[in-house]
Amino acid sequence: MKSILIISGILLFASLNTMAASITIGPHQPIRSIRAGIATAAAGDTLWIEAGTYREGNMVLDKSLVLLGKGFPVLDGENKFEILTIKANGVVIKGLKFINTGVASMNDLAAVKAIGCANLRITDNRFENTFFGIYFANTSQSWIEGNQLQADAEAEHQIGNGIHMWKCSHITVNGNTIKGHRDGIYFEFVTNSLITRNHSEGNLRYGLHFMFSHNDEYRNNTFVNNGAGVAVMYSKGVKMIENVFEYNWGSAAYGLLLKDIRDSFVSSNTFRKNSVGIFMEGSSRIQFQENTFMNNGYAVRLQASCDDNVFERNNFLANTFDVVTNGTLVLNKINSNYWDKYEGYDLNKDSTGDIPYRPVSLYGMMVEQMPTAVLLWRSFLVYLMDRTEKAIPAITPENLKDELPSMRPYDIISQRQ
Repeated sequence: MKSILIISGILLFASLNTMAASITIGPHQPIRSIRAGIATAAAGDTLWIEAGTYREGNMVLDKSLVLLGKGFPVLDGENKFEILTIKANGVVIKGLKFINTGVASMNDLAAVKAIGCANLRITDNRFENTFFGIYFANTSQSWIEGNQLQADAEAEHQIGNGIHMWKCSHITVNGNTIKGHRDGIYFEFVTNSLITRNHSEGNLRYGLHFMFSHNDEYRNNTFVNNGAGVAVMYSKGVKMIENVFEYNWGSAAYGLLLKDIRDSFVSSNTFRKNSVGIFMEGSSRIQFQENTFMNNGYAVRLQASCDDNVFERNNFLANTFDVVTNGTLVLNKINSNYWDKYEGYDLNKDSTGDIPYRPVSLYGMMVEQMPTAVLLWRSFLVYLMDRTEKAIPAITPENLKDELPSMRPYDIISQRQ
């Protein structure tokens, strides 16, 4: 009996596959509109969309279909409509170009919006001048890969996020390029998801924004010249590995903001030429290992509200300030890092400094408390203050020091390869 049921299931599956149709849509085809193609198709069918421009308002995809573009056909929202709304599982969207969605203050209009779906693939599409590019809500087990999203808004209220996730799980966001949106990638209440190999550049607010999103990982991404690089807030169990944060400049800009997060891991990242490499507030139990901080204004701004964080085997190179804090009691550990400002010695030649290094300077603490003091930078007065503080520490945190500073920078790049 069991074998009969198995054979029957196989035959049923095969019959369903043979029933799937391939429908071609185009200006010179019997079916000329995508809307008509969707209405004609049955679940499991593939719609081949030929090159051309399709202005069909908001189309609702409520059956499991595959939409494939030939020569990047254009779906134009005419600056009025959300273009494609998905309400079915197992949908594939590939090779299409979405342009000119509507803009609204009350509704999050998107080029592609998925609501309550699973097993979606949004791959190799192009998005231009869209309010929200790709918007997932209550969606799981889905992939967003190889898409190009470009917008040119000049103010945050004019634009939404490039890739927006709300209340989702097990999403992979891989190999996308996002430019000119409010946030490049936005996660809120998103769990067990992966963000990898994306390039997020020139976005007005954040390259990547996490809110209340736990047990996620972002790896091998590049965040360049955004209002701020990445913000991770009110989250736990986040892994941040082998990313590049660079050229995030401005009075309130940073490579990475960590606010009220805990039990996370930051490893093998590069922070280059940011106003602030990492800004931390209210964060606990984070491991920082083998990161490189290079040519930043501040490498790390570690607020006194942070505790039980560990910095190990990181490189600090040519930063104006390596570490600053706003308190005198710091409950974090800094150990075995390389500091290019270290002036100690290594008599036993074990590649470890024989005297501790204090990365927090008196002048750095002054600037943290009174930002206008930055006008004195590189003055002789500042030189005297810092030398005096090093000789007789009185104001800088006593327990914030590296007991085992490395005499040589770590070869982190070769380890990543």
